[in-house]
Amino acid sequence: MATLPDIKQTAIFNAPIQKVWNSVSTAEGMSVWFMPNDFKAEEGYEFHIQSPFGPSPCKVLVIDEPHTLSFAWDNDGWVVTFLLEEKGDQTEFTLIHSGWKEDDDVIGKANEKSSVIRDRMNGGWVGIVNERLKKAVEG
Repeated sequence: MATLPDIKQTAIFNAPIQKVWNSVSTAEGMSVWFMPNDFKAEEGYEFHIQSPFGPSPCKVLVIDEPHTLSFAWDNDGWVVTFLLEEKGDQTEFTLIHSGWKEDDDVIGKANEKSSVIRDRMNGGWVGIVNERLKKAVEG
């Protein structure tokens, strides 16, 4: 059985890259559009995201301001990556949620199969990126 594909969401924001970076690379910025957290933009920094299933332990993997940010999310092998690319006075933002297991593997905290959680999160990320983050950086 194959592992599930990465979730990938790309959007173009009418905002300069530094403004988008500040919204995705600070605890205050992320709290506005994502979830409460104590993130710091330091490689190796361990932090928590307050998810609906309780606090999720995370660890910063890559910081390359203002283009790439990547962190391990929870204990199921997930990695969330934000890619930013300057497009004139706009910013192309891509979110990649990788590290999915096989579709029948159960994700402990949610007690659901990976395939169910992936579908749910795929839909969730669409709204988070295209509505909540867009509003945060363009507002």
